[in-house]
Amino acid sequence: MIDLHTHSTASDGTDAPEEVMAAAARAGLAVVGLTDHDTAAGWDEAARAAARHGVALVRGAEISTTSSGISCHLLAYLYDPATPELAAELELTRSSRLTRLARMADLIGQDYPITWQDVLDQTGDGATVGRPHIADALVAAGVVTTRDQAFATILQPGSKYYVPHHSPDTLWAVRAVRAAGGVPVFAHPGASQRGRVVGEERIEELAAAGLGGLEVDHRDHDDATRRRLRDLAGALGLFVTGSSDYHGTGKPNRLGEHTTAPDVLARIEDEGTLEVLRP
Repeated sequence: MIDLHTHSTASDGTDAPEEVMAAAARAGLAVVGLTDHDTAAGWDEAARAAARHGVALVRGAEISTTSSGISCHLLAYLYDPATPELAAELELTRSSRLTRLARMADLIGQDYPITWQDVLDQTGDGATVGRPHIADALVAAGVVTTRDQAFATILQPGSKYYVPHHSPDTLWAVRAVRAAGGVPVFAHPGASQRGRVVGEERIEELAAAGLGGLEVDHRDHDDATRRRLRDLAGALGLFVTGSSDYHGTGKPNRLGEHTTAPDVLARIEDEGTLEVLRP
């Protein structure tokens, strides 16, 4: 089984990179992709652990982007993280997120018993701080019972506490990932319950700019959405992936609940600069 979308404590997952690899082995995965938000910080630890646990590692990231005001997540596989232009943009995104989250914590703290320090206390060393850590602080304070409840109420876009952060244009990011030798895949492009989604015309533009594939098999897509996206991918010459979007105990997503075909992984490896790290 091949699961190409997971998160660790390097961003907003609850498992350290080593623990993600161990969990992947227990789940029967042969290949796992570590795709923390806007960072490659977990790659080295994951590589060492993957070798120990007999799991192949696909190094990647999930890049936060925006297209005409709509949030779009772009999975970037096997890219060179030292490429200056992309590295600088991801650093800007991470620093902007920190400022934005501190402001959100201050706003929420006016009505609920949490502080910015409470949020930081929920964040692991070296982690990319995100809204899930505010959610964890709200859970710890007894304001909500789960992360999902926090995201459905206090942390949702449109809430009076929500503050946007910097993110690059999606079209720019597709080109930047290709320039860094990576393979860009549109993550959960039809997840309408998360907010607005882009139309097929925009995906056509992204495909023309170098988008490699669509993450079709994902728990946030119903059957009709999967059929539509699979047909669109076929029409545009894009490959299709499936994955769990695993976050540890932070979300109910289970490792291997959706998977990617071996021939698609072979295409990703053929197009990427880095190699898949096999035990």
